[in-house]
Amino acid sequence: MRVICIFRENEDYSRSVTDWLENFHRQTGHEIEVMNPDENTNFCETYDIVEYPTIIALSDSGDVRASWRGRTLPLINEVLYYVI
Repeated sequence: MRVICIFRENEDYSRSVTDWLENFHRQTGHEIEVMNPDENTNFCETYDIVEYPTIIALSDSGDVRASWRGRTLPLINEVLYYVI
């Protein structure tokens, strides 16, 4: 399973996303892959990601298992299920 957080640095929501990612790592010991949508446009087009931040959980075959979009970030336990 692959979990990715897609967001742009230096946006008004960036601080809350960075804090959430640090909290996630501190509480679980796991890290989430971070991706800049401007550097990965093909990935974003493939998975129809147009709203940031977005957290997406992909199976090993690339199927979307879960996604969270927008400024309301998910609970850590919701995402941890897909990381483990």
